[in-house]
Amino acid sequence: MADPAAPSWQRLDKWLFCARVRRSRSDCARLVADGWVRVNRRVVEKPDFRLRIGDVLTFATGQEVRVLRVVAFAQRRLGPAPARALYEEIGEAPPLSCAERDKAAYREP
Repeated sequence: MADPAAPSWQRLDKWLFCARVRRSRSDCARLVADGWVRVNRRVVEKPDFRLRIGDVLTFATGQEVRVLRVVAFAQRRLGPAPARALYEEIGEAPPLSCAERDKAAYREP
C-alpha cells in the first residue's frame, strides 16, 4: 500500500538536482528553461513542471543522451549512490535529428 503522506509529484528542477544531474538547482532550472529536457517525449521549458513517478526524461549530457525513468522522489540532494535509486536508466535514445544535433553542437557551456 502506498504511503498517503508521500507526494504524488515533484518539481522537475528539484528532482534533477536531487538526482545529481547538475551541480546546482539553478543549473537544473536553466537546463529545463533552455529546452534541453523532454518529459514523455515532450519538450518542457518550465522548471516547475510537475514530475510524477513513471515519467520518462530525455536530455543530453555532453556527447551522450540519457533516458531516465523516474522511480522515486527525494526531499534533499543525495549522495551519488542513493541518488541512482531515484531513477532507472533506460536504453539508448533515438537518434537526434539534424536540427537537434546542430543545436547540441553549438550550445553554450
